[in-house]
Amino acid sequence: MRTTRTIRAGKINWDMLLFFILISAAALGNGMSDSVYSNYFKEAYNVTATQRAFIELPRELPGLLCALIIASLSMLGDIKISVIAQALSCLGLVALGLFTPSYGVMLIFLFINSMGMHLFLPLSESIGMALAEPGRVGRRFGQYASLKMVFGFFAGLIVFFGFRLGWFSFMAPVNLLFLLGAGAFGIAIIAAALLLKRETALKPVRRKTRLAFRRQYRFYYLLAMLHGVQKQIAYVFGGWVIVDILLKRADIMSLLLITVSFISIFFMRAVGRWLDRFGIKRMMYVNALAYIGIYTFYGFIVWGITSKVLPGAGWPVLAVYALFVLDRLSDQIGVVKSLYLKQIAVNKEEITNALSTGISLDHVVSILAAQLSGFIWTVWGPQWVFFLAGFFSLGNLFIAWRITSEASDSVPESLEAPAGAEA
Repeated sequence: MRTTRTIRAGKINWDMLLFFILISAAALGNGMSDSVYSNYFKEAYNVTATQRAFIELPRELPGLLCALIIASLSMLGDIKISVIAQALSCLGLVALGLFTPSYGVMLIFLFINSMGMHLFLPLSESIGMALAEPGRVGRRFGQYASLKMVFGFFAGLIVFFGFRLGWFSFMAPVNLLFLLGAGAFGIAIIAAALLLKRETALKPVRRKTRLAFRRQYRFYYLLAMLHGVQKQIAYVFGGWVIVDILLKRADIMSLLLITVSFISIFFMRAVGRWLDRFGIKRMMYVNALAYIGIYTFYGFIVWGITSKVLPGAGWPVLAVYALFVLDRLSDQIGVVKSLYLKQIAVNKEEITNALSTGISLDHVVSILAAQLSGFIWTVWGPQWVFFLAGFFSLGNLFIAWRITSEASDSVPESLEAPAGAEA
């Protein structure tokens, strides 16, 4: 991609504005679907922990295929692929909203919706990098993330009040919540299409149809695989503790996500400033230590509740809620790995392919971790799932120690200098 500043002082940067609308609408759609899937599976299909782990196969398989699909469609350019991604997200959610399909059919439309969301993950980061000004990459990434959190916060409010007031129900013939989410993805389709029509700062890039495997990227790919384990534990089994062990419903989950989103509005802007100030290596240390501490405490609290050493009400429940929030916040510091990739990228044309390759590796591990974690949860107890995540997080600490200061002390500037005035 060619990075340019197309907007002069006093004028609106339409490329940036459309990108903001795109990521905001996608975040709103995700907040009204992906964030409540655990409750949906439990209430509409009454799944067990083993079935919940199996559902991750069709839900995470798109991430595994992400690199191959993006590489094969690379001749279209990132914006056209983004239009396709939002259309898939919308289509899958429309089907889940209009019908209450059988368990098997539900998995098919879940796969379609998940395919769209996973395709957009690396594309949003590569487009964001292309639009960011030199010396402000960390700050821009903080703004992108904060904006997503604002609309995640709105989605959480909609979910919370919708279930509390009886507007939404996973048992209803028509799932209004999912249809509203599909509408948000419809707005994202329009924004991506308008961004495609402009094609000013973002021209299609003719990338080779291949995966980006280089020795220089080994630590980035290791971080991606470790994230696969951590994400699976945090997003699936961290939430499953609240849904299955504490028996809380969608309104409580949405309230926790509202809390995460509200804090993140300010937290991610701060992370962006910290990245610019302290550099990637130090932020990697912070990320690693946060993971290790959170999962260790998570394991002990869950062990206490399930073994009846701790009560299933009162402060242990509040501790689970706090750990859930902190885990989501620590996961957001993981944006550092994408900026690290940009710092070490051999050439700018490889960034999207490397990001999508990383996502595919993330999901290979994620799928395996889901099945293994479901087995461990059932046979040895849920606490060992979190102890396992804490153990793997030592890998983040090792990578933070191993990467060279020259490749990580500062947040990368754009790979190609822009033209024009600042946006």
